[in-house]
Amino acid sequence: MTRPVYVHDLDALAGQARAIRAALPRPVELLYAVKANPDAGVLRTLAPIVDGFEAASRGELRRVAEVLPGRAPAAYAGPGKTDADLAAALAAGVHRIHVESPSELARLGALATAAGRSAQVLLRVNLPVDAPGASLVMGGGPSPFGMDPADAVACARRPPAGIDVRGIHAHLASGLDAPLAATVAAAVVGWAAAEVDAAEVDVGGGMTVDYTDPDARFDWDGYGQALADVLDRHPGVRLRIEPGRSVTAYCGAYLTEVVDVKRSYGEWFVVVAGGTHHLRTPAAKGHAQPFTVHQRHGAGGPRTDGGPVTVVGQLCTPKDVLSRSATAGPIGVGDVLAFAMAGAYAWNISHRDFLLHEPPHFRTGDLHKVAAEWAARPLGT
Repeated sequence: MTRPVYVHDLDALAGQARAIRAALPRPVELLYAVKANPDAGVLRTLAPIVDGFEAASRGELRRVAEVLPGRAPAAYAGPGKTDADLAAALAAGVHRIHVESPSELARLGALATAAGRSAQVLLRVNLPVDAPGASLVMGGGPSPFGMDPADAVACARRPPAGIDVRGIHAHLASGLDAPLAATVAAAVVGWAAAEVDAAEVDVGGGMTVDYTDPDARFDWDGYGQALADVLDRHPGVRLRIEPGRSVTAYCGAYLTEVVDVKRSYGEWFVVVAGGTHHLRTPAAKGHAQPFTVHQRHGAGGPRTDGGPVTVVGQLCTPKDVLSRSATAGPIGVGDVLAFAMAGAYAWNISHRDFLLHEPPHFRTGDLHKVAAEWAARPLGT
């Protein structure tokens, strides 16, 4: 039995990133949110295409420094920054530190002053902007993310020593389609320009990825046109976005082999090597991960009748469900299942030490070709 394997199609990733960059107005800066997938190959592939990287931990600062030496992250974000985190961001030469609260700003100012330098800051603001239909809302009400608008205005007008407030950051929701993302961006830029005369505005990411329809994509062309309109209304503003999932999700797959097939109270269960300790996304988002079946001919063993199936892993919990499908067709022991859209928030958010199973392998290449080659091998090789 071969261990599960993550496959990153770096050529497809480069094509996706170039298409996004081409759809955006040239003045809009495109950052990649490292949290989505910090794989070294992913970062190297994106490096010549994106305008920078957004890190959200000291670990991500180290990863960027290791993989791309000499290229400081464009932004450092995240709640709960300790003094050690802030000092690490200063030492790394991060271009913009996104500050979440007045007290964090004061601590950063003290550290910057002690180091004899000025910290370049964007204030993260929790604005009351409606985002109907968003899958995850982080603004517009009580939240650990960002500061209230009045606090942000006060910090911008009277920053402590050691702080250079350059503008505003607002990541208010995720799962936004292009029209809604554009509406939110326009509202954020409008507020930032009117209230603090911001020279720079980062409107975050959160572009929708539809796991129920792998062929559906965020309308980057429409979003780019909308951002061009925003820039026309605010020509002095330096605008940036920082998508993550929508850049890398489609360029990764999790491949694994069927270990067992059985019926339980009339329902088919397909048990695969690995599980949600490798691919946490379906459990985290509560969805069925899309997959294709690559049949292994001559493997023998039980096979489903082609009806509805539940695909589960090897963990000792009924929550270890990767997918459910009524249209996958017959699935048998030894078949290879290729779970698509596993290029973001997958292995890197998984509870990988649960039961201490071995980790998956990692490789690059064409997702479907790798799966077909695996299924063509004799069972057990």
